[in-house]
Amino acid sequence: MPSVDAGERHPSLAPFAAYLDDPTVTDLFVNGAAGLFVDRGAGVVPAREWRATEDEVRGLAVSLIGHGGRHIDDASPCVDVRLEGGIRVHAVLPPIAPGGTTISIRVPRLSDPTLDELGRNGMFDAATRRRLDEAIERRANLLVSGAAGAGKTTLLSAMLGQAPDHERVVTIEDVAELRIAHPHHVRLEARQPNLEGAGGIGLARLVREALRMRPDRLVVGECRGDEVRELLSALNTGHDGGAGTVHANSLPDVPARLEALGALAGLDDRALARQVASAIDLVVHVERGADGVRRIAAMGRPVVDAAGRLAMDAISGSGA
Repeated sequence: MPSVDAGERHPSLAPFAAYLDDPTVTDLFVNGAAGLFVDRGAGVVPAREWRATEDEVRGLAVSLIGHGGRHIDDASPCVDVRLEGGIRVHAVLPPIAPGGTTISIRVPRLSDPTLDELGRNGMFDAATRRRLDEAIERRANLLVSGAAGAGKTTLLSAMLGQAPDHERVVTIEDVAELRIAHPHHVRLEARQPNLEGAGGIGLARLVREALRMRPDRLVVGECRGDEVRELLSALNTGHDGGAGTVHANSLPDVPARLEALGALAGLDDRALARQVASAIDLVVHVERGADGVRRIAAMGRPVVDAAGRLAMDAISGSGA
């Protein structure tokens, strides 16, 4: 079913109504006057019936971003927002996008997803499900990796929904996407600076603020910068049950990705390796197959190799 009832949608979403009402649509892409492209789970195809000029697309971007409580203009040409129902909109204006204003829309199709639902949809087998349940029960610190659109946020949301009701789950995100079926979920969302460049609050600061909120589970929706230092520091000082996601193409690629993020935070490779191996108990890698099905492809444990660098010790038989 669609995430948002058609009668409740903001007018800025009206041009996409037919696609939002299609339960198979997961992503919409507007490439300026070149048109609309739609992903129904089996790859991106053009929507030849959709037409808009560059001026219309730019106006649509301004309206969508404004509806999400942010602004997009020549001074801030790249903006990301979350709309009702968890719809995520990212827009880029020319000249940053030379071919015309681009709009990318992610459409969530599972409201408060559960591990049972994901298992029925083919994301993992029974043995992997048992490992996931055990990780939550023993309050393992988790890292979910994968490419964009692979299902990282969906899987992490479902796993956190298994946390005991008496635990306090605090999530920190650039744009709030985690949808957790839990009675004590507190969301923190980063804020962009205003037109004068003031008032911005980034993820690294929000991690520090969250530590003052006595979280039982501290979660960073996506590690993409120096906030990785604060998260690792927290998970190394008694904050069990924490979690995060990171972009990576495969399980063996996770160490290199974390090293790159560590460099942004001022951590050298060896310091990063010791921090990760101590802080993270389990890495779960998800992939989206050619058939459109999102699956757990591998699981592993971070280790420090003989050279003092971060490596991944794969858990055998951990694919779907």
